[in-house]
Amino acid sequence: MAALANPDARTAYAQIALGEEILADAKEQRRNRAIALLLEAGLVERTGSDAYQAAETVFRELLSQQPKRQPKTGVDRFLRLGQIDRYPASAADRRELLTWIVGEAIQPGEALTERQVNERLLSYTDDVVLLRRYLVDFGLLERTASGSSYSRPE
Repeated sequence: MAALANPDARTAYAQIALGEEILADAKEQRRNRAIALLLEAGLVERTGSDAYQAAETVFRELLSQQPKRQPKTGVDRFLRLGQIDRYPASAADRRELLTWIVGEAIQPGEALTERQVNERLLSYTDDVVLLRRYLVDFGLLERTASGSSYSRPE
């Protein structure tokens, strides 16, 4: 991949892959240097005295060296970069996600104003009103009758 950081090598690689003339406007030394970089990196193969083709297996081999991504589990299935990517369809999964969020954002015994709750929930979603409503509906957050204070139920 480092070979492709060189602009001449990158252009030459693209031209080889497309079957075009390689660096037609460049001096021979520059052209040869770019091709040598690509050959050394294994990105291209010589097919004749002055003919080249893109190596077919180089990218597949590079990708096979990468560790396999582990499937996400738990609440991570519903988060992307720490924010809610989507709400789970099943009530049990939704409760698990909401329980985790309220546990992270609000301490037991804390009494918060609506504004304070919104500020804390903003790190999990842009739609704090919906998230706050879910937390109240699932009984994970209690609101006083006047709506002036929120807390986690005992």
